[in-house]
Order: sequence, then C-alpha cells, then structure tokens
Amino acid sequence: MAQHYIYRFHAELLDYKPRIWRRFEINGGKTMAEFGYAVMLMFEMQASHLFCFREDRESALLNRLREHYTDAEIKGVWERYLMSDLAKSYRYELVSSDTFFTDKNDDERLIKADEIRLIDVTRVPDWNLIMEYDFGDGWEVALTLEDCEKREVSLAGLPHVIEGEGYGIIEDVGGTYGLEKLAKALKKRKGREYRDFVNWLDSTTLDLEAFDVDDMNFRLKKLVRVYKEIYEYHYEPSARMLDILQRAYQGKGMRGY
Repeated sequence: MAQHYIYRFHAELLDYKPRIWRRFEINGGKTMAEFGYAVMLMFEMQASHLFCFREDRESALLNRLREHYTDAEIKGVWERYLMSDLAKSYRYELVSSDTFFTDKNDDERLIKADEIRLIDVTRVPDWNLIMEYDFGDGWEVALTLEDCEKREVSLAGLPHVIEGEGYGIIEDVGGTYGLEKLAKALKKRKGREYRDFVNWLDSTTLDLEAFDVDDMNFRLKKLVRVYKEIYEYHYEPSARMLDILQRAYQGKGMRGY
C-alpha cells in the first residue's frame, strides 16, 4: 500500500447555533476545488452556487511573529523586508471566462482552485481558512488543519468524516438567519410559517440536528466526482446520481429531506 499525505481538518459553519461541525480526513493530493466539493457535501451544499476559499495570511503571520517579537520590532521587520507582499490574502476559486484573474492585486492573490493541490499549499497544522458558498446567502465554513502526516492508506476511503454534529445548510433559505427561522418553525410544528416552510421543503421529516456519519461517507464516495463534473466540466448529473444527491434511496421529499 502506498504512502500519502493525509490531512485531518475541523470544519464549522459560522454564525449559527447550535454548532454544525465536522472532523474529517482527506488526501493531500486533492486540488483545492476537490477539497471544496468534499466540504460542500459534508454541509449539504448541493452544487448550485459559486464557492471559494479565503486565507488570511497576514493575520496568521502576525500571530506567529508576536510569539517572538514586540509590535515595534514587527513593524520594523515588516517595512524592511516588504512582508506585506508575503502576507497577501489568498483566494482559491474556480476561474471562468468572466473572472478577472491577476496575481498582482493590491491586497489579495487569486489562485485557480482546480490547478493547485492541498499538498502544494501547506503541510503545517493550525492552518486556517474560510470557505464561502453562495455569495448571496453568504454561507461561511471555518476550517482548521489539525494534523498532516504521511502514512500508508487506501485512497478509496477518502475523504472520510470521523465525527460531527448537526444536519447542515438548506439551499436558498437565506443564510444563517433564514436557517434560524426555519429551525424555530420546525420546533413549533404549527402556525403559518411552519406550513409555508413545509410546503417549500416538500417535507415534514427534516431534522436540523440530525447527523448521520455513515450516510455522509456514502455520499462523499459517490458524489465528489459528480460535483467535479458539474463545476469543472459543466456536466448535468445522470438520473442515478441525481437520485443519490436528492436521497431518493431514503424515500425523502424531492429536496432530499
């Protein structure tokens, strides 16, 4: 069995309570785009909106420097060695013909997410970045690299969720504010708002606190490739893959809830 760099991440949906989070492992040979598809699946994002990763390198670098230097000393080093160029924020995104692409932006560097692998970005634990999905609803997932080690492993079982809590997002509900409204309505189980949500979801069985790690890992195994085809090749999912995406195998409503 070959050796591979295996990354273990903690991921959490921002600005929502109760917490919705995952701990998972992924092969370092995956591109940043493929990394994104895996995170989407873990948080019930159904590949219907744009996404990107943002890495605040300036804050990370300053925090490391403050472990050894005073702010006055850091200022001198920053100016002398043009550290601001090294500390640009990075944005990893799929680039289309409509995207303005430059690596000379004053405050941010855009990197093609489908052309760079995790292993080429970092191997250092405590690396932090934010995944943004659906720039209208503004979903954000905070990711922290907990460990990166080289070990013998079969890649067939990766990515793999180890543990977590909470169901995930609901597409087009209006971000975390809308998700909170939905959660309150589902708990009341009565009233006009509840009926409106049930009709919109085509479901009365949705449980926003549910977490099924086995189902999630089944979906990761089946659908990461499908998401890649949707985003990078603009393919439509087959009827069989659409059934899996919408959880027809569980006999849920048309949205898969």
